[in-house]
Amino acid sequence: MSNTWIVTADPHIAALVDVGRAIGGTITVVAVTGDGAQLLGVDRVIVVPAAAGVPAEALAPAVAALVAARPGDVVLAANRPAERVLAGAVAARLGAPLLSGVRSIGPGAAELVRFGGIALEQVTSASVLVGILEGGALASGEAAPVEVATGAVHSARITGQQTTEVEQVDLTAAKRIVACGRGFRAEADLALARELASALGAEVGCSRPLAEGQEWFSKDRYVGISGQHVGPEVYVAVGISGQLQHTAGIQESKAVVAVNNDPEAPIFAQADYGLVGDLYDVLPALAAALR
Repeated sequence: MSNTWIVTADPHIAALVDVGRAIGGTITVVAVTGDGAQLLGVDRVIVVPAAAGVPAEALAPAVAALVAARPGDVVLAANRPAERVLAGAVAARLGAPLLSGVRSIGPGAAELVRFGGIALEQVTSASVLVGILEGGALASGEAAPVEVATGAVHSARITGQQTTEVEQVDLTAAKRIVACGRGFRAEADLALARELASALGAEVGCSRPLAEGQEWFSKDRYVGISGQHVGPEVYVAVGISGQLQHTAGIQESKAVVAVNNDPEAPIFAQADYGLVGDLYDVLPALAAALR
């Protein structure tokens, strides 16, 4: 039977645990931060403690040595900077392929998203597969036995940090999303989208220009080819034209609702429901109807 290994520097691994459960076998987590108490719903947890001032990436040799995966096993890591480094070290030690853009993965086979979601690639291998995919929320379930291990560590230290306080959101786990585009004329007008999201019980996202151009949103709320790829039950695109750069990120959505004042906007070709009108009129009416 194939087993699953998860390497992580963050307890938000619920999506990875779900993949492991679908594969079957045991799930072992090798973590480089914390005490393992939040790593629930798995069979075994190995914690590699980091000394103060040592970045998680410096523990990559120790993590790689602890992952005793065999052909047919799957190693998973979340699509976050530290985890990508850990996964790369594991793949190098095992001589295994490191797969990004993973849509699905199992023993000896994986399906990968390519070209921003407009194509899929099928990969097969007789060796271990190491996959990078979204980590999801905090894991839930029963606590697992926790072991503490040590190993080789790169000589690296954190000498300084610059942080920005922003509200983090995991759009990949959202069941409903209201996404804002360039149809909004001012940042203050985004309150209309937030009111609709509140009435709908949704998270708020955006197209790339509002995150990287206007900087009205943090980049974790940007949906598109190089941003978040989401699959909510309902995706409401407001003032978004619907170019491929954006729609490639919403292909897994169950229902797409488009609000745009241009009846020829490409987003309507992707939408299950379309509302042609001024968002400044449509959004308050929708919010009122939902309350």
